[in-house]
Order: sequence, then structure tokens, then C-alpha cells
Amino acid sequence: MKVGFIGIGNMAGAIIKGMIQNGHTSNQDIYVHNTTPEKLAQFTAETGTQACSSNKELVTKIDVLVLAAKPNVFPTILADIKDEIAAHQPVVVSIAAGTTLQKLSELLNESNPTPIIRAMPNLNSQVGEGMTALCGNDYTTPEQLAFVLNMFQSIGETIALPEKDFSTFTAIAGSSPAFVFLFIDSLARAAVKNGMRKDVATKIAAQAVLGSGKLVLDSKETPWNLIDQVSSPGGTTVEGILTLEDTGFISSITKATQAVITKDQDMMQQ
Repeated sequence: MKVGFIGIGNMAGAIIKGMIQNGHTSNQDIYVHNTTPEKLAQFTAETGTQACSSNKELVTKIDVLVLAAKPNVFPTILADIKDEIAAHQPVVVSIAAGTTLQKLSELLNESNPTPIIRAMPNLNSQVGEGMTALCGNDYTTPEQLAFVLNMFQSIGETIALPEKDFSTFTAIAGSSPAFVFLFIDSLARAAVKNGMRKDVATKIAAQAVLGSGKLVLDSKETPWNLIDQVSSPGGTTVEGILTLEDTGFISSITKATQAVITKDQDMMQQ
């Protein structure tokens, strides 16, 4: 299947390079368009992908259309290409946060129902360790959803979720990297307080977090059982865990997650 991208920012670039490196799609079958000609020329030279002179031209060449532009320009973009989409019937994939399947359908205003898939990749996709959620509308076939799932598998893990769970996914996968970065930096600052260089402390803390995540994924144990494995009776880790509980660590994370969910739901209603 031929895949087209409108927009070639960081996320689109990560997806495209992941697809090529993992052999999911040949660079000859990836078409791109961007409003800046110089950036488009540089990108296609680096990736071997196919440049299109317009969004309309792109839609006529592909089977899967990935909308990777800023959400605020979606109304203009889709108004311009909706006739081509109706005629050629590509699967439309959006990676825009807060833009629902219903909203995308309204923007297309199509007379012929269009298969639409909403995808939510996170920042870690840039290093091939992303987490992406997907959901399709009623016109998306299982084969189309499977192709797009595999496409995002090239930049990490993917999961099909009901759209009602997307706000929660945004919190625990989309926003949580920022929480983890803050945690890593806080660990490093504590080490600096005790005389360690910041760059050394950051590397140590980041590797500890990376390994901890891998252990959770690879182990059959729950995170809490793994905490017990680290915690010796009367030891240093228990002291730290109890201090985190006393200072509201679990409550803070829960409240921050809920704040993201509430904000995302409010934005979708605007």
C-alpha cells in the first residue's frame, strides 16, 4: 500500500524513517507534501521518499493518507482535498491530539463514507520506543486497521482502544513522558545536592528508569511486587518508599493524570 503524509514534522519524520528502517514500506511507496519547498526537498533527499507538488496530487497517488499537520489547519487542508478523498477513498489517518473521529468526519463533509483512523503516538516514538493508540470509524476494515497498526509498530508498541479511552491514554502515555522527565531530573538534582555531577546523575537516573520500564514489561510480576523485591526489611528503599507515600507521591500522580484527562475532554468539547 502507498502511504502519503501531509506535513513532515518531527513525528511524521519519525514514523516515515521507522517504516523504512523496519521494512514496513519502501521509500518509493511513501509520498510527502509540505508547505515549505526547501524543507520538502531536503526531507525527500534524506529519505528517498516521493515529493508531491500539492496535497491534491498526493491524495491521488496513495492508499493511506496521514494527516501530520497542525490541528488548527485541518479545516483548510480537508476543505481543499475532500473531493479527491471522496474520489480515491484512501484511509485517512489523523495523529492530531483532541480531534475526534466525528470532528474529522464533519471536516471532510463527504457524501461517500470515508474510512478514518485516529492515532495517538507519543514523543518516545522519536527513538523507536513509542506507545500509540488507534481507533477506526465504522467504515474502516479490519485489514486497514491492521495495516496502520503495523505501520505504527515500526516506532514502538501499538494498541487498539475505544475512542472513549483516548483521553486516559493521552494522560498515561502522551503526557506521562513529561512526568517521567521531571522524575529523572528530580533524582538527578537530589544527587547533585549530595555532590554528584548533574550529567552523570541524569545518565544514571535515566538508565534506571529505562531498565525499570523494561522489567515491568518483561516480568510477570506487578509493579508493586517488583517494589517488594527491591525493598529489604528495614532497608534504604523502604525508607524512601515510605517518605514518598508520606509526601503524597501516589496522590500527586493520580491528580496530575486526572488533570490531563479533564483538560483533554474539555478541549474536545470546544
